[in-house]
Amino acid sequence: MKLSVVILNYNVRYFLELCLHSVKAATTNIDSEIIVVDNNSHDGSCEMVKQLFSEVILIENKENLGFSKGNNQGVAVAKGEYICILNPDTVVPEDVFSQLLKFSEAKENLGIVGCKLIDGSGKFLPESKRNIPVVKVALQKIRGNSANYYANHVQEDEVAKVNILVGAFMFMKRAVYNQLEGFDEDYFMYGEDIDLSYKAIKAGLDNYYFGTTMVIHYKGESTLKDKSYAKRFYGAMQIFYKKHFKSNIVFDVFVWLGIKLAFLFRKAPKVAKKDSKNSYAFSSKNVEFLSKKLQKQILLVNSKEEIKNASTVIFDTSSMTYKEIISNLIHLNRKSDISFRILVNNSNFIIGSDSSNSRGEVITF
Repeated sequence: MKLSVVILNYNVRYFLELCLHSVKAATTNIDSEIIVVDNNSHDGSCEMVKQLFSEVILIENKENLGFSKGNNQGVAVAKGEYICILNPDTVVPEDVFSQLLKFSEAKENLGIVGCKLIDGSGKFLPESKRNIPVVKVALQKIRGNSANYYANHVQEDEVAKVNILVGAFMFMKRAVYNQLEGFDEDYFMYGEDIDLSYKAIKAGLDNYYFGTTMVIHYKGESTLKDKSYAKRFYGAMQIFYKKHFKSNIVFDVFVWLGIKLAFLFRKAPKVAKKDSKNSYAFSSKNVEFLSKKLQKQILLVNSKEEIKNASTVIFDTSSMTYKEIISNLIHLNRKSDISFRILVNNSNFIIGSDSSNSRGEVITF
């Protein structure tokens, strides 16, 4: 088998359904398997997988084992030569895995490959490519200076070596994952991807950012920015430093102080809901259906140029490929106050997000 896609899920049932539809479309012509590890969700996620995706290998945990242990469970049963660690709140284009397989098979000494991630509004997520967060860089980040934290020397659409990739999408040989002993289970959530990326670098492998393919990551679903997040994230950084940098007492004091300050003063961002004056749908058959279900006029659109500012745009997967949806989302992001939603063919909901810092919106019919 060529590829195993491992998806760790926790209470994002509708985002998981959208993700699985896109992954199925992206693995149609690849000898592959999809593995979902569920960390004791209580939102019907497992029932949905069983009903709609009977071919998916489903592991149902009876407790939340965390990111590292859950993904390690999935990889342990994987059979693919390559694996992709994928968040459930993502949407992948149809050619993402074929592109990465072609790229990876032409490289020697390959570690981990990541791709360009965008949020639900089409905004680039800079954590797609990062530098090693040594103490000086991490403390700069805590103080709000991210210039050296992100790999800004690499362009968004470039293909290049980088040190640190993000756990929402990590592509590698299963043998490499096993060589690196997978995700370190000392981390419960956050920091595992930095640790795995750095272990690959220390092993002499080359990590790559593949910026020519894009994946939507509805980041707010898995990384809400509140004080609990700050405590977990910077706590994970402390574990990372202790494991890899063998700090002295001065080092420890600075890291401890940085974590405390981040925890005390970090505030959850306030995200204003966008006010949509018009609603459009790229759809060949569902405009009347959407108008009825949403109880508002939905205008059929055939060209991106027809879209006005302050609008909601609904992409219908019965009329568009996932790659076309992502491309249109990027293009329309240049307009002001556009909200994007996706209607999955034969489903009873539309879904999307206006910010990487807050939960997305799911409207069920």
